[in-house]
Amino acid sequence: MPSISVVFPAYNEEANVGQAVRRAMEAVAAHTSDYEVIVVDDGSQDRTSAAVQAIMGEHPQVRLVRHDANRGYGAALRSGFEATTKEWIFFTASDNQYDPSEIGRLLLLMDEADIVTGFRAHRQDPFLRRLYAWAWNGLVNLLFGYLSRDIDCAFKLFRRNILEEMVLTSSGAMVDTELLAGAKRRGFRIREVAVSHFPRQVGHQTGADPRVVLRAFRDLIRYRWELGRG
Repeated sequence: MPSISVVFPAYNEEANVGQAVRRAMEAVAAHTSDYEVIVVDDGSQDRTSAAVQAIMGEHPQVRLVRHDANRGYGAALRSGFEATTKEWIFFTASDNQYDPSEIGRLLLLMDEADIVTGFRAHRQDPFLRRLYAWAWNGLVNLLFGYLSRDIDCAFKLFRRNILEEMVLTSSGAMVDTELLAGAKRRGFRIREVAVSHFPRQVGHQTGADPRVVLRAFRDLIRYRWELGRG
C-alpha cells in the first residue's frame, strides 16, 4: 500500500479549492489509508485559506501552507513538496479541471516508473493557451530530448526520493520542465498516461499571461545552459 502526499498549489481559488480537496481525499483513500493533502495558498487575495481551514477541522490529513505574497506556481509547488512526508508525491491543480479519481491510472505504473506524468487527451483550454503549450512542448523536447507530450500537465506522481537527488529552483511555469529534465538526466524512469481535462467553471486562469509566458521561455533557455554546464 503506497503512502501518498497530495499537493495543491492555489491562488485565488476560494470557489474551487474545497471541492478539489474533498474529491482528492476520496480518490486517494480508495488506494491507501496513508495519505496527506497539502494546500499551498500562494498569496491569495480571497478566502482560499479559510476554505481550506474549514476542511482541516474535519480532516486532520489536510494541511495548509501560506505565502504572504504571490510567489508563483513553481514556488507554491516547491513549498508543498518541502512540506510532504510520504513516499510518493502527487500534485494537481486546485481549479477542478482534472478528475482526481484518475490517480489510479498513474498508480498502475508505480512499479515501472519513478515519475508518472499525465497528458491531456482532449485539452479544454482557450486557443491561445493551447498555442503557447504547443510551442512550449516542442521547444522543451528539442532542447532536452523527449520528456513528455504535455510537459505542464498538472497531474503528476513521483517518488519522493527524486527530491533528494535534485534541487528545484523555478518559481514559475518552468518547474515541470525542471522536474522532468532533471529526473531524466539522473536516470529516473518517466512514463506517461492519458488523463481527462475539463473546462474551468469558476475563477480565472493566469498561465496565458504574456508576461508569464515570456518569463518561462527566458527561464527555459537559462536552465538549458546551466544544465549543460553542470
